Amino acid sequence: MKIAVVGTGYVGLVTGTCFAEMGTDVYCVDVDQKKIENLKNGIIPIFEPGLDEMVERNVKANRLHFTTDLPSILNDMDIVFSAVGTPPDEDGSADLRYVIEVARTVGSNLNKHVVVVTKSTVPVGTAKLVKQAIQEELDKRGKSDIEFDVASNPEFLKEGAAIADFMAPDRVVVGIENDRAKALMERLYKPFTLNNYRIIYTDIPSAEMIKYAANAMLATRISFMNEIANLCEIVGADVNMVRKGIGSDARIGSKFLYAGTGYGGSCFPKDVKALIKTGKKLGQDMKILEAVEDVNEKQKHILFEKLMKYYNNDIKGKTIALWGLAFKPKTDDMREAPALVLVEDILNAGGKLRAYDPVAVEETHRRIGDTIVYAKDIYDAALEADAILLVTEWNEFRLPTWDVVKKIAKKAVIFDGRNIYNKEEMNELGFDYFGIGI
Repeated sequence: MKIAVVGTGYVGLVTGTCFAEMGTDVYCVDVDQKKIENLKNGIIPIFEPGLDEMVERNVKANRLHFTTDLPSILNDMDIVFSAVGTPPDEDGSADLRYVIEVARTVGSNLNKHVVVVTKSTVPVGTAKLVKQAIQEELDKRGKSDIEFDVASNPEFLKEGAAIADFMAPDRVVVGIENDRAKALMERLYKPFTLNNYRIIYTDIPSAEMIKYAANAMLATRISFMNEIANLCEIVGADVNMVRKGIGSDARIGSKFLYAGTGYGGSCFPKDVKALIKTGKKLGQDMKILEAVEDVNEKQKHILFEKLMKYYNNDIKGKTIALWGLAFKPKTDDMREAPALVLVEDILNAGGKLRAYDPVAVEETHRRIGDTIVYAKDIYDAALEADAILLVTEWNEFRLPTWDVVKKIAKKAVIFDGRNIYNKEEMNELGFDYFGIGI
């Protein structure tokens, strides 16, 4: 079986590489010539643990190929995945221009049956637009009799664990419109069924909605827990104890109940906005999700507010250390990262910043330049610091040598944005400690 994956961003590159690992002949396609040349030379554009080795292995095995020319390979493919970006428009709706562009390219060059599968996260109804665009291009060419199918196969990959999520999924959702498309998708996913992973077949609109609904639910749990955490501080409760108490309820569970500085990344913010926008277009206010988004935006300022309260609203000239920049560990993704809001808040208040992140420094520098000092490690970041703010819970931040930190920092105060340290222990070590909801 031969498949093409159009778009070599996070979703597309992981998808193509993992399918190649399962024995499929995969062509990854992108309009960015430099990116494709880099991939051919083993230069991976994203940070994802294990991905570079898997790419190298499958290129050597001649199962994974990279090209900028979709038309030249299109009619050798059985399935074409569209994994291009769907960035939010100014109004929050998903920008489908690249999805439709792929569809038009397919319609302009197709001469045989193929299944066009949307892998990108898209609003309900996108498959109809894709089908319409392909058919319009076929009609222009006088090739209206060429048959094709569309399908939806949303991704559920967690950055930092994407390969494991793909290779051992808790479920695979496939939206199809007929048995012909289902047969091809069943053939592609056969290795997964042999391992008893769940493949859920639905109609296409339901598949499109499942992705948005899943991310919206997880985002809701995060914002809910952050609101509970903020209330815990007021009433004197410990959010960690509250989390354990409610998480032990089998109806609730413990996942995504951690208080922090708000969610970020490429999925939750974009998908919540898009679902709100979809509802508005259809006359259905998504009031819960509007509140979820509002809580999350406020939560991104929480560490700054704690810092300002500690210093009586004056941090001018003070050096603040940031431990972590990426929106979560095991990724260099800075999209919608709480750290970016925190940086802006502190700089606007006259503070100076020394920051360290194991992998996200380059991406942060690309976004904000030399407005902050980039440290070589956590101790370098803490040098002469008036406060240390833990933003991203990387493993290497969990057990620093606190005696060294206390010696090199100007002020022994920790603002723990992920509640990874114990308040009593930190106080015993001589640190002022402030967590979220503690």
